[in-house]
Amino acid sequence: MLKLVSVSTYYGAIQALKGISIHIQEGEIVTLIGANGAGKTTTLNTISGLLHPKNGQIFFLDKDITRFSPERIVRMGISQVPEGRQLFPTMSVMDNLLLGSYHRYGRKTKKQISQDIEGVFQLFPILKERIKQKAGTLSGGEQQMLAIGRALMSRPKILLLDEPSMGLAPLVIKEIFGRIKALREEGTTILLVEQNAKAALNVADRGYVMETGKIVFQETTEQLKENREVQRAYLGKGYKEVWE
Repeated sequence: MLKLVSVSTYYGAIQALKGISIHIQEGEIVTLIGANGAGKTTTLNTISGLLHPKNGQIFFLDKDITRFSPERIVRMGISQVPEGRQLFPTMSVMDNLLLGSYHRYGRKTKKQISQDIEGVFQLFPILKERIKQKAGTLSGGEQQMLAIGRALMSRPKILLLDEPSMGLAPLVIKEIFGRIKALREEGTTILLVEQNAKAALNVADRGYVMETGKIVFQETTEQLKENREVQRAYLGKGYKEVWE
């Protein structure tokens, strides 16, 4: 469904991605884990068209999208939930959701968009209670739910999630990741970037481990859990008891 082939991305003279190759099949949750600065967010931004690689190619549904604009990529079915949420804090929950469907909006689609909003409220019932509230006044967990809901309003075929657990309490993280699993069960393919390796490996099917712009491991999540280097660097003692 989505494939990166030998992708290298730079910030000026600094090489952030060093020839990475990954693939995501339809219906999977694939996670990308690694330390801060490993290149995880750069990978998502490159897929989304916010950055363009110097070398390599990106394919989505067998089409080369390497040089496509972010708007065109969203229209094709790739939507990103950015690190730090990046909501419009002075706008209401409803208006933030509507902005997620900006490229679909029109007289012929109003009913469909209203149905999609109800779908978001079914996934995140608390947002319906906050419908008129300004996004900036929501709790951290509610803001993350709204950011995911906004991305879903574009009807993505694949959802790119960047650090959804950032700054959240453990119980809220567990709730968010439960919703991520529910999205996959409803047919949404997900590429999950996450520093919380324990949480990520308990919802994903496969995983990639990044270090300094390179992919150093790629296995099923069960294999990654048993990998001693991954355990030492990302999971720690007693990881098997967490999230089970």
